Amino acid sequence: MYLSRFLSLHALWVTVSSVMQHYPSVWGHYDVCKTQIYTEEGKVWDYMACQPEARDMIKYVKVTLDPPDITCGDPPETFCAMGNPYMCNNECDANTQELAHPPELMFDLEGRHPSTFWQSTTWKDYPKPLHVNITLSWNKTIELTDNIVITFESGRPDQMILEKSLDYGRTWQPYQYYATDCLDAFHMDPKSVRDLSQHTVLEIICTEEYSTGYMTNSKIIHFEIKDRFAFFAGPRLHNMASLYGQLDTTKKLRDFFTITDLRIRLLRPATGEIYVDEQHLARYFYAISDIRVFGRCKCNLHATGCKEENKRLLCECEHNTTGPDCGKCKKNYQGRPWSPGSYLPIPKGTANICIPSISSIGNPPKFDRIWPNISSLEVSKPNQVAPKLAMSTVSSVQVANHKRANVCDNELLHCQNGGTCINNVRCQCPPAYTGILCEKLKCERDPGGCSQNSGQGAISHRPLLLLTALLGATGLRIC
Repeated sequence: MYLSRFLSLHALWVTVSSVMQHYPSVWGHYDVCKTQIYTEEGKVWDYMACQPEARDMIKYVKVTLDPPDITCGDPPETFCAMGNPYMCNNECDANTQELAHPPELMFDLEGRHPSTFWQSTTWKDYPKPLHVNITLSWNKTIELTDNIVITFESGRPDQMILEKSLDYGRTWQPYQYYATDCLDAFHMDPKSVRDLSQHTVLEIICTEEYSTGYMTNSKIIHFEIKDRFAFFAGPRLHNMASLYGQLDTTKKLRDFFTITDLRIRLLRPATGEIYVDEQHLARYFYAISDIRVFGRCKCNLHATGCKEENKRLLCECEHNTTGPDCGKCKKNYQGRPWSPGSYLPIPKGTANICIPSISSIGNPPKFDRIWPNISSLEVSKPNQVAPKLAMSTVSSVQVANHKRANVCDNELLHCQNGGTCINNVRCQCPPAYTGILCEKLKCERDPGGCSQNSGQGAISHRPLLLLTALLGATGLRIC
C-alpha cells in the first residue's frame, strides 16, 4: 500500500515539476519585449509590454465605394477647375490613364506634380443628395497610434461623418462629425478636441474646424488621436506609462482607439456658399488625394511582430498564445484561462503567459484516485495546473451586491503576478504582492526597498505548497 502511494505521489510530483518549468523566474513579467516611447530625444525603444511597432496601415487596406459606380469617368464628364470653380473644361475619363481618377489614387505615393487623386462624379443629379461611403477594411484588429489624416483635392465637404467598426463592418459607431454648420447638419453644438478632458475624451463631437469650402491650403481633415493621448500622457506625450496604465484598466478607452474598419461618409460636397448654383453643378464633387492611418496590429500584448500572410495581417504570437490577435491559448497550454498581457506594473508589465495543461504532460494518475475529497481543495476544473488552496471568504455584503462594478475579471481587470480574482470583487494576492490588482511588491513599502530577488517568493513557494497539498491528500507528511 505504501509503495502504491509513493509511486502515485512520485508521478504527480514529476507532473508538477514539469509544469513549473514553464513559469518565468519573475511571475509573468516581460523579459524580451520592447516598445517605442517618446522622450526628449524623440522616439526610442524601451523594454515594456509586448506590442508590434506602429506602421503605415494604409499599405494593407482594402477599399470599397458605395455606390460602386460613383467614381467619375464612366461615361466621361467635364468638371470645374479646383482653384477656379467657373473654369469647367477639365475632363475625367476612366479609359484614359492621364484623365482617370480611380480609388487606388487615394493611397499612392504623394509628391508628384500634378497630384493624383480619386474623384467622384459631379452633383449632376441635384437636388438629390450626393452621398458616398468610402470603407477602409483591414480584416484585422488594429490599434491607432497617430492622427487619421484625409487630404482633399476638392474643397473639404460641407458635411461628413467618420465612422469606425470593431466587428469587421457588421456594426458601425460614429467617430466624429464634420460640418460647416454642426447645429444645422447634425443638431450638435460645435466643439474641438481642445474642449475635451480626461473625463470627456470618449465624447463624440461635431467640429466645424475642418469644413471650409474652396480655400488654398485648406485641404486636410484630421481625427486627432495624439491630442486625446495627451490628456493622459502630457502635451508632448512624454508620460506614455500613464497612458498605458489607463488603457490597461479602462476597456472603453482601449476600445475607442481600436478598429477593424473605418468608413468615411461624404454627405454634402463643398459649396462655398449657402445656396447651390444649379447652373454650374460641375463645380460640386468630392476628390481625395491621400489618406493616412497609422497604427499597430492588436495582439493583446502577446506579440512584438505582425506579418502579412495571404494578404492578411497576423500577429506573430508569443507566450504560448495563438489566433490572429493572439486571443487564445495554444492547444495543450490551457492550464488557466487565457488573459491579455498587461502594461502593469509599470514599466515591465505582466505577460500572463499561457501555461501547459496537466493533461498535456505525460499521463499522470487520475485525480479521483488520489484526491477522493477533491472538493475540499476547491478544484473547479480537472485540467487546472493546480488545485486552489483554501482562501479567505468574501463578505456576504460583497457577494450580495452583484451589481457593483467589477474590481477584477478574466477579460481586462485581471489580477497580476499570479493573483486570483474572487467573485469579481477583490484579488487574492501571493504573499509577496499587494494592491488592488496585486500590481505592487510589498517590499517596496519597506525602508530597505526590494532586493534583486524580490517578487519571486510567491513563485518559489508554489511547488512546495502544491506538494504539501498532494501529501496531505495521500496521507503522507513531510518531516
